[in-house]
Amino acid sequence: MTETNIEGLVRSLVTPLLEHPDALTITKSEDDRFQRYVVDVHPQDVGRLIGRQGHIASALRMVVEGARPRRSNSKKVRLLINDHRH
Repeated sequence: MTETNIEGLVRSLVTPLLEHPDALTITKSEDDRFQRYVVDVHPQDVGRLIGRQGHIASALRMVVEGARPRRSNSKKVRLLINDHRH
């Protein structure tokens, strides 16, 4: 799965969970080892995205990491959720 497909995957997984899907932004950054996808949502949607005890966020991370290519030179994928509630 290519990088753009991973972003599309994140968008398709996250959007149905949100009350304010228009506020969703996904920012990609990378270094030598990781591709990071940072998800920003409306402050009222952060709890929905994280879930009780982080179960939803954990499941999202597992699916996204599982979607990355398994070539020896492929970077690990990390999904981060900005928590604007604090």
